[in-house]
Amino acid sequence: MLPKTAFGDDGRGTLDERAGATGREIAQQPAVWRRLAADLAGRRETVRGFLEPLLSRGDLRIVLTGAGTSAFAGELLAPALARALSRTIDAVATTAIVTNPREAFVEDVPTLLVSFARSGDSPESVAATELADRCLSSVYHLIVTCNAEGHLARTHSASERSLVLLMPPESHDEGFAMTSSFTSMVLATWLALVPSGLDSGVAERLAEAGAAVLRRTPDDVAKLAARGYDRVVYLGSGSLAALARESALKVLELTAGEVVSYSDSSLGFRHGPKSVVNDRTLAIVYLSNDPYVRLYDEDIVAELQAQMGSDNVVVVGASPSAALEPDGPWAVPHLAEDPDALVGLVFVLVAQLLAMNASLELGIKPDTPWPDGQVNRVVQGVTVHPFEADR
Repeated sequence: MLPKTAFGDDGRGTLDERAGATGREIAQQPAVWRRLAADLAGRRETVRGFLEPLLSRGDLRIVLTGAGTSAFAGELLAPALARALSRTIDAVATTAIVTNPREAFVEDVPTLLVSFARSGDSPESVAATELADRCLSSVYHLIVTCNAEGHLARTHSASERSLVLLMPPESHDEGFAMTSSFTSMVLATWLALVPSGLDSGVAERLAEAGAAVLRRTPDDVAKLAARGYDRVVYLGSGSLAALARESALKVLELTAGEVVSYSDSSLGFRHGPKSVVNDRTLAIVYLSNDPYVRLYDEDIVAELQAQMGSDNVVVVGASPSAALEPDGPWAVPHLAEDPDALVGLVFVLVAQLLAMNASLELGIKPDTPWPDGQVNRVVQGVTVHPFEADR
């Protein structure tokens, strides 16, 4: 159940009933993160036995892949993992691998393909792993999925060159939009790939911070949604630029496109995209924990507040900043020293709540924003065409 303050009775039925599985799946994330960390700790030796020999290789290429929200999981992680592992990490969407495998795998080097997949049944997810096997002489697979019965989990569970990381079953979201599946897969990959991940206590810090956000922000989020913005813009830098993309997608998905959303980097937004701003726009800026990066986030906050008015600019952050009210609803506790990719898992709770509330304000059911099936929970209608590898 989401916090009681998030779900009062508005005369049309209680909001928790209308929020359905989506509301429950947003609220359960701190508990899911704790369970996930415990599960991985129990598999520590298996995980390390598979990954450590690979990560010791200087010639290993790591590619993070997925489609839609799962692709954004890779984009969120890539900069932080590159820094933590002191190696280049590439985030390449499965949609790009399937259409352009020769470009995705242009260099035949030993590769660890990390595949993010809520269901593991989407055509692109399956095809991307198969294309990697055909294009590369030496490829290993880390399958990060929420569905033990999905095609990816079943296909790779018995392979010596694959390791399947199953998320807690409740993370296999029943709702249309990926919420707990997204955050759990990101956290699991960090804990698995970063040697100190499981011993750092970060999962517990995230859970505590997430629980605090879910306790104190729902009323403020509901008030934002009630203003009826036509457009929502999310901005961030580095890893948080990818989180901005995921946040914008949540609004677009759960409002069935009724609220137009846009995302960009804090510095890039001025270069034309700021044209999207009108008098019915809400801007949400994610502040980086890196003090140098944060300077650029604070610059765009000041500029947008001058242009749009402070009431229409929300600043979400975990580190002290002149742009952030220290004890306000958008200040995230406990995480001022953690990488942006992990802090983003708590930031995105705000975006998920806003998208859900915007959906409800429009009279749309968050679990089924597209009841006519024009857009589906698991992508349909994709034809994967035959491909002949050059090697």
